[in-house]
Amino acid sequence: MNNVLHPWHGVPCGDQAPRLVNAIIEIPQGSRAKYEINKETGLLQLDRVIHSSFYYPSNYGFIPQTYGEDKDPLDILVLSSLSIQPLCLVTAKVIGVMQMVDGGDADDKIIAVAAHDPAINYINNIEELPKHFFEELRHFFQEYKRLEKKEVVVEEFQDKSTALRIVQNGIDLYKTTFVEGKK
Repeated sequence: MNNVLHPWHGVPCGDQAPRLVNAIIEIPQGSRAKYEINKETGLLQLDRVIHSSFYYPSNYGFIPQTYGEDKDPLDILVLSSLSIQPLCLVTAKVIGVMQMVDGGDADDKIIAVAAHDPAINYINNIEELPKHFFEELRHFFQEYKRLEKKEVVVEEFQDKSTALRIVQNGIDLYKTTFVEGKK
């Protein structure tokens, strides 16, 4: 596989990671389409259309050159005043994490703000977000797969230090799995 142009393997996680990371957007805020990067080709693929009338409450993507416990790159929710186009590379400031269980597997969602969006980039910690944001995010992720007969449990929202540790662990696991292990 040629990793030079592959969004997951060919794009660095960012020079200032884990605090500022590169995020590759797969799903724009407001979409009902669940897009994801095809691991083999690097192309954006339609995974499914959400079965309910829900739409993604934030831009959703992944942090390149990371690897999570779910055997995928780390997921990231990038808050912005705009809906960001799929496959757009965004510098994102990590502010927290939503920990959840999807189909019995841990599936953390890093929460970040678009670093170059002046309408939101002043936010430095998850505690600065309004209470309603957490309720809306929890509701979306707990309900969006219900009509597919799949269960998602949102556990807790954690602070920036927990999120930074998860991102660093994802970077380290990527290196041991794909760089040192030559997978």
